[in-house]
Amino acid sequence: MRVGRPVKPLPHPDCDYCGAPATLARMGDEPYPYRDDHGPLWICVPCQAWIGIFARSTRHVPLGRLADAQLRDLKVKLHAALEPLVQAKVRRDGCNVFEARSKGMKWLAQAIGVEPDKCSIHTLDAEQCERAIAIVEAFEKERGNHPSDSADDDR
Repeated sequence: MRVGRPVKPLPHPDCDYCGAPATLARMGDEPYPYRDDHGPLWICVPCQAWIGIFARSTRHVPLGRLADAQLRDLKVKLHAALEPLVQAKVRRDGCNVFEARSKGMKWLAQAIGVEPDKCSIHTLDAEQCERAIAIVEAFEKERGNHPSDSADDDR
């Protein structure tokens, strides 16, 4: 019988697409999708959906939800759309990149109706990513019509 603090069970994500349990894959394993070593991944082979793990995680905690090709593409587009806003905030306010990104994600979370404290690009689904991209693009378009770069000081 164990005495002391309870041991948390190891994380084991399930695929959001087929419901099957994901398997942990490392460089050199057959299902590993990359040619280079990008670190261990949780992967659902039939759906070709995967997610990385937190750096230096001894328990292999997944970064978020498993993503198929469409969701991975949308996440890349969202990163690309959000990064100019992040860099503008860094230049304008003199804050660091992490603070600027955090504030940008809080703004997006509120705009798409997701709880800001639990929102990251890794946890968004395809529909939320599409809405977030549309919001960032609309903001950029609106900001392009204004000479001021400080249209909204929350970003």
